[in-house]
Amino acid sequence: MKTILSAWLGCVPALALAAGLPDPILPQGVGVNIHFTRGHEQDLDLIAAAGFRVIRMDFVWAGIERKKGEYDWFDYDELTRNLERRSLRPYYILDYSNPLYEETVTAKNPITGEEQRDTASPQRPESVAAFARWAAASAQHFKGRSILWEIWNEPNISFWKPKPDVRQYTALALATSKAIRAVDPQAIIVAPATSELPWPFLEELFKAGALEYLDAVSVHPYRNYRLGPETAAEDYRRLRELIERYTPGAKKKLAILSGEWGYASHRQGVSLQTQAAFIARQQLANLLNDVPVSIWYDWKNDGADLNEREHNFGTVTHELQPKPAYVAVQTLTRELAGYRIEKRLAIGTGKDFVLWLTDGQGGSKLAAWTTGEPHLIQIALTGPSDAPLPVVAADGRTTEVALSQSRIPLELTAAPQYVRLGTRQVPSP
Repeated sequence: MKTILSAWLGCVPALALAAGLPDPILPQGVGVNIHFTRGHEQDLDLIAAAGFRVIRMDFVWAGIERKKGEYDWFDYDELTRNLERRSLRPYYILDYSNPLYEETVTAKNPITGEEQRDTASPQRPESVAAFARWAAASAQHFKGRSILWEIWNEPNISFWKPKPDVRQYTALALATSKAIRAVDPQAIIVAPATSELPWPFLEELFKAGALEYLDAVSVHPYRNYRLGPETAAEDYRRLRELIERYTPGAKKKLAILSGEWGYASHRQGVSLQTQAAFIARQQLANLLNDVPVSIWYDWKNDGADLNEREHNFGTVTHELQPKPAYVAVQTLTRELAGYRIEKRLAIGTGKDFVLWLTDGQGGSKLAAWTTGEPHLIQIALTGPSDAPLPVVAADGRTTEVALSQSRIPLELTAAPQYVRLGTRQVPSP
């Protein structure tokens, strides 16, 4: 633990929090979900040491407004301060309901699927108005703190109670967006944080005019575990077309955010090594598809049961021991800090991903992996010499690879590798 933290403190400068969405420069949009507010200093130190920069957390209405019209942000004041000290940007989810304003109903638990008694989501005019007032008051309270505000979490499944209702959610999203804009026109508002990409739900929300008030559309591109992060490209293309169809003409092009997405390493899920490969590939594939924020679910395992999916999404164990996924994301953020993707090179097969990145100061690197079987490729380079180049594996180990006639041989695997090119370039096609 000390080695990991010391390495981070020695090489990563403090980052100034900026308004707006993160630029597509690593690691500005690299994010992770957490499930705590106060304390957890060791968690936050390790999160920062891994190179995460955006922290997504529930911002719970019922915990803040315990008496009608009275708001207590104490827990979130502390969390926000602790994030800012570590140059971590808050991404707060305005959720869930409040028994002060809605009745108790029978609904399905979104994790177990079992029926239970719970508070209905805001759907009566009084509760919708109260939620919007609370959201606006929260935006006013934290104004100028560069927070990303998200409206609800996965309203298209049983997180909306007693059952999903796009019209009810749309009414809440519109009222909340308008209320926040009234107190802070510069606030960053994103929605709808859907589970996967439910096309009819999204289109109805967009038709109702929600895009007029949003700065980005957030979705959770979960998919079959046999499908890697690269397979979201077609979903993003289709979503972008839908957004452009309904975005007001005078508004700038809206970004897409990957607001939550992970692969669990339980016995029925992916291996620890595959999880490590996927966390790095998710960041890179999303950036390649112009998705500036990617939130990995989850920061740490929720428990120790290897048969339980919810216990195994983390980058660290329940006791905060780094998993291979932690090392993989730390290697990515360290190796590519300050770099942006220029293009994907046309090398190898359609399953091969060789990305050329630059830092704006003449430096170049490659990030390379394959979704197929491991195999050797040759990458042509231009530069002053054929001196060996450092190649960094996903686990952080560095080797040197010799060039032959200005070509570097690289064995592609499922896990990204990073080639330090220095001032070398890739030739134009």
